[in-house]
Amino acid sequence: QVQLVESGGGLVQAGGSLRLSCAASARTFNIYAMGWFRQAPGKEREFVAAISGGNINTYYADSVKGRFTISRDNAKNAVYLQMNSLKPEDTAVYYCARKVASSWDSPTSFDSWGQGTQVTVSS
Repeated sequence: QVQLVESGGGLVQAGGSLRLSCAASARTFNIYAMGWFRQAPGKEREFVAAISGGNINTYYADSVKGRFTISRDNAKNAVYLQMNSLKPEDTAVYYCARKVASSWDSPTSFDSWGQGTQVTVSS
């Protein structure tokens, strides 16, 4: 019952920043934990960050910890990923998704994937 649309991707130089947005077309957005994942060509979909529905707990992959920050604004039905100190290895299509099962870092525990937004970091 929820549709997710990612935006904010683009081309950025290494060391730069981007802020990704995920807009949810659902009134019940606030009750769901949400996550960001990314997928580079030839690679499995990789966990990036997640945030609980109550905006209390956050989770990060080791590869992005200290550089990325996940947040949400339930009044706007939106979740964000602030990405700082970007590296070329961050290049991927970034997806947001809704958590529907127990694992915080497995893509199989999420659904309602958006179409993704491309992030390209040049060296």
